[in-house]
Amino acid sequence: MRKLGPAAVLSLGLVAGCLVTSAQADPRQPIPSKQDVANAQQAVTSKQGQVRQIRQQLAAANAKLQQASDAAEIAAEAYNGARYEAQQARKAATAAQQAADQAAAAQAQQRKAYAQGVVGNYQSAPELTTLAGIAKAHGIDEIQQQTSAMSESQKALNAQYGRVQAAASLATVTAQQATAAQDKAVKAESAAKTKRDAAVAAANAAQAEAESVAVQKKKLLKQLARLKHVSVAIATQRQQALEERAQERAAEKAAAEAAAKAAAEAAAQQAAQQAAAKAAQQAAAKGAKTGTLGSPGGPTPAAPTTHAPAATSAGVAAALAFARAQIGEPYVWGAAGPNSWDCSGLTMKAWQQGGIDLPHYSVAQYEQSTPISLGDLQPGDLVFWGTTDSPSSIHHVALYAGDGMIIQAPHTGADVDEVSMYSWEAPNFFARP
Repeated sequence: MRKLGPAAVLSLGLVAGCLVTSAQADPRQPIPSKQDVANAQQAVTSKQGQVRQIRQQLAAANAKLQQASDAAEIAAEAYNGARYEAQQARKAATAAQQAADQAAAAQAQQRKAYAQGVVGNYQSAPELTTLAGIAKAHGIDEIQQQTSAMSESQKALNAQYGRVQAAASLATVTAQQATAAQDKAVKAESAAKTKRDAAVAAANAAQAEAESVAVQKKKLLKQLARLKHVSVAIATQRQQALEERAQERAAEKAAAEAAAKAAAEAAAQQAAQQAAAKAAQQAAAKGAKTGTLGSPGGPTPAAPTTHAPAATSAGVAAALAFARAQIGEPYVWGAAGPNSWDCSGLTMKAWQQGGIDLPHYSVAQYEQSTPISLGDLQPGDLVFWGTTDSPSSIHHVALYAGDGMIIQAPHTGADVDEVSMYSWEAPNFFARP
């Protein structure tokens, strides 16, 4: 999520003695004397305390706006996470219900088969169901045959009854599982609704804060204009220019810190490789000295460093082209197109065009991708921001466009844009779909 600049961007430094330039001076008016300039400078100096207080109020206003914006995006991604979990729970409930239905049908079929077996057995050989068959038998052989037939018939019925019991047990278990899965899905959907309501409230609060801050800033800028004897337009223009300049300095600092981190990682990796190579050389020398080798082909080399495979160039191009086509469209929490987006909705749809399916949830997008380091970043990779070192704290995601630039859906009140990856603060997670 692109953030506002630090408090330093609120500096409205007053340039003493520059209240009226020669280019702005009316030639029909007399040129101010040195004493006039001195008096003007003294007037401005006497109001520096008021200027400083207004600058502090502007800083506080922007800080409140930033806090509201942060809270809105964290709430929006929490809703995306709850909705994702509810979708998974609903799928599990559907599968469990299908299994329960199948088990119930199998149970009914086994009961029917058992009933048919009992009735059929009686109708086909009623004499085997009583001792009458034995009483009427002629000789011991016939008695043994009838007794054997009765025994086999009973075994068949017992086996069928066992299948009925097994089917009943399975039906009971699957029905319980279906009920539990259904309850879990209902609870997950209820939690998603609660998160949605929280996201709505946070978004509304951010919007209200933005409107309040805008009114407050306009009022404060007018006060500055009066104190400095300049127009509101010039004061506003100067404020914006100072904020942009401070953002540039912050971006340069963040980029330098990230570059230093990447260089340290590269140096550590190189040192590890050199140590492994040295160890391999020592092992080879020792093997040659003793007449043994670690393997038939010589010493075992150090395992090469592995990296996440790059996506196809066509897939990357398609994802970036789609994301760029949405630039200028508004951020709306929970949205995934076609004309509005949130952060994970934009990256999800972009990579769908690239042939990879990602969930509409920044944490899950990271978990279903291959984690990489800052130094491995390539166009098309995903860049994440989290509040801690745990991936579960991720609340914003953007598409890396190359050359330190990202395409993102920033936050409520802003549009999809392509900006420096360090326009706010350095991201702390990276992954390749």
